[in-house]
Amino acid sequence: MPALLPPALPSVTVDGRTLDGPSVLAAAAAVADRIAGARAAAVDATASLETVVAVVGCLLAGVPAVPVPPDSGVRELRHVLTDSDAEIWLGAPRDHVFLDAAPVDVTARSATTWTEPADGTALVMYTSGTTGDPKGAVLSRRALVAGLDGLRDAWGWTPDDVLVHGLPLFHVHGLILGVLGALRAGSPLVHTGRPTPAAYAAAGGTLYFGVPTVWGRVAADAAAARALSSARLLVSGSAGLPATVFDALQQLAGQGPVERYGMTETLITLAARVDGVRRPGWVGTPIAGVRSRVVDDAGAVVPTSEIGNLQVRGSTLFDGYLDRGPAPLTADGWFDTGDSAEVDDTGDHRIVGRTRDDLIKTGGYRVGAGEVEGVLLEHPSVREVAVIGVPDDDLGQRIVAFVVADGIAEQALVDHVAVQLSRHKRPREVRFVDALPRNAMGKIQKQRLV
Repeated sequence: MPALLPPALPSVTVDGRTLDGPSVLAAAAAVADRIAGARAAAVDATASLETVVAVVGCLLAGVPAVPVPPDSGVRELRHVLTDSDAEIWLGAPRDHVFLDAAPVDVTARSATTWTEPADGTALVMYTSGTTGDPKGAVLSRRALVAGLDGLRDAWGWTPDDVLVHGLPLFHVHGLILGVLGALRAGSPLVHTGRPTPAAYAAAGGTLYFGVPTVWGRVAADAAAARALSSARLLVSGSAGLPATVFDALQQLAGQGPVERYGMTETLITLAARVDGVRRPGWVGTPIAGVRSRVVDDAGAVVPTSEIGNLQVRGSTLFDGYLDRGPAPLTADGWFDTGDSAEVDDTGDHRIVGRTRDDLIKTGGYRVGAGEVEGVLLEHPSVREVAVIGVPDDDLGQRIVAFVVADGIAEQALVDHVAVQLSRHKRPREVRFVDALPRNAMGKIQKQRLV
């Protein structure tokens, strides 16, 4: 299997700070020198050059990197650090981090020549399930290589491109596609720090990544959208792109974004091709090395254009959840994504919603309702709670908590969640109710709340 990283790396710019390729490699080698032999390394995954250097250093040393959101709350942080068995914290010392801290110095240069391992775990990325604490998805180098090469093929991604995005560096979209994808393709990376329309317009890239919230804001800024007319390709993901945003970008920037689909456990499995037909809400066909099918509840493939459960298999799948056994597959070897989809007669896919309605997609993030509910129930004033996603023009979905409580204000509960979990997991709205709707078995009926 080829190495994940090429021998020569492109330049990387993050929030106005730049390292050329050789400097990225030498600074990462210094990190590798420091962490060699560790079971895993937790990375303070800020939008910074330090994060890029830290993750590359982990790859060189063969130490699994565990990206940690910089806004993680106390409970979430403690869980990830404990569950991952990380031995070192790559970042500045931080409250509630009990690991030895090794701040990353991007000016450091090591002459050590590191040879990447041929395979093994590259990343452990924590993903919100529908219940309980996040689980660590174990992602191999093999899976990353397969996924990134499949996207290079689908999008015609070459060293002649300049990739621009401003996405967080602790999930698949921003870190794997947006950093490791650029490094593997040999294309310079410009990370804007924050994904503002003005920053995107000023970056002068050929390839742009964004989530629907970002593209909606760009489309609302006509001057910024027009500035992207020289780009070769715009890509949207993490949630469905509204047709109104696609149409506005088509008019102002001369093209609507291609869309793609994936999740932490599978990486990107479906992608609209650069040379294909672009339709808002349609996420393309399986990339090389991936197969898909849409089945009914009995596991039988449904006819074309009928909605069913989306399942995938192939070389991009994760190895399993950390310390929880191999990846959960069907008896015949497919991974159930939990999403509902349809496939048309050209093989193009459209995602129509969650099979399980407890995973909320908000601002490009996936948030497990159960995790937020668990934190709210820890507040002494809260007796019952149900968390749902409500359609939102900007975020895709906003997190709304229905709460049975005594003597507590809305903002106090929002702040309670924001302290314990990442800020993007906080409810945008708290609705106080006398009781939650339940069925005869006592199960909360969330559809009645929607």
